[in-house]
Amino acid sequence: MGRMSGPYVIRGSVSLPEAELMWRFSRSSGPGGQHVNTSDSQVELRFDLARTDALPQVWKERALERLAGRLVDGGVVVVRASEHRSQWRNRETAAVRLASLLAEASAPPPKQRRATKIPRGINERRLREKKQRSETKRRRTGRDW
Repeated sequence: MGRMSGPYVIRGSVSLPEAELMWRFSRSSGPGGQHVNTSDSQVELRFDLARTDALPQVWKERALERLAGRLVDGGVVVVRASEHRSQWRNRETAAVRLASLLAEASAPPPKQRRATKIPRGINERRLREKKQRSETKRRRTGRDW
């Protein structure tokens, strides 16, 4: 099949270190006929987030905090892929999924929104239009047709 299309970039120049990725393969469920009974196409990718030196410290802390519910064994992220029949494609999928998960978890928090005051003219126009609308509706009622 060929080599995997790594390195998997998390953000900027930071990418997943191939040496720190732990792969496990097992038989996948679902369609595939006799093939599925004989090949280990399901992929489980484990990455020790707590012990890695590949991520900057700030990113690591942010990711550990945001992924706290997903971590197992004291800081290991687990990603599974079994949607493809080929082990190689499932490996690709799992690695890409892990990279995007880490990118999202280590992203800086969004900038705080600064509250701004609504201009007086806009507010007055809104209230004027509300009054007109309520007057229109009020005039519709109380009629004996």
